[in-house]
Parts: sequence; C-alpha cells; structure tokens
Amino acid sequence: MIERKDILSIPYLKKTTFTGSHEGLRFRFAVLKKEVPAADNKEEQKKEIQVLEVTAWEAPYGFDATPEEKKQRMETEFSEEGIQKGIDWLNGLWAKEPERWLAAKTNW
Repeated sequence: MIERKDILSIPYLKKTTFTGSHEGLRFRFAVLKKEVPAADNKEEQKKEIQVLEVTAWEAPYGFDATPEEKKQRMETEFSEEGIQKGIDWLNGLWAKEPERWLAAKTNW
C-alpha cells in the first residue's frame, strides 16, 4: 500500500516529477500548468493554475518507455488533499487488480 510518507513534498513536486512503484504498479506525480478561462470568457483574462497529474502503468518499463495507451491518468488539485487523492486512486487501482500488478512485477 502506498502511503503519504512515500511521496515527496509539495516543494519537491513544484520543481520536478516524482516516480515510484509498488508491487508492479509504477506511478508518476507531476505538476502541470493549465490555462483556465476567466468567468466572463475574455481572452486577456485567462489565468494559469497548477494541477497534479498522477499516472499509473505496469512494470517493468519506465514512464518514457511505456506506450501512452498503457498508461492510466487522473488529475486533481495540486495540494496536500490532491496528493492524498492521487495516493488513494493508486491504491484503488492496485486493490482492484492485484494479480495484474504482481504479474507485471516479474515481466523482466
């Protein structure tokens, strides 16, 4: 099970991505900047926000070597709560298909 202490801090995530794995489930936490339209839809008033993207895929390959169609993603707010939502999502993926992830672990 992935826990909050396993994922690095918000200041770290602001600077770079974080990757890890748990029993064949590989994952990545990355901060993305997204443009959000203003409430009155004026082009010059668009603002940029940070969101947290959490990506999961099967071992043994790293993020860049894994085809896009084999990756699963979720986005949430970039905050402590968002990080916890990402952890909960990953744990849910693992709990739903433990055999899949454990088999991926031995795919070397």
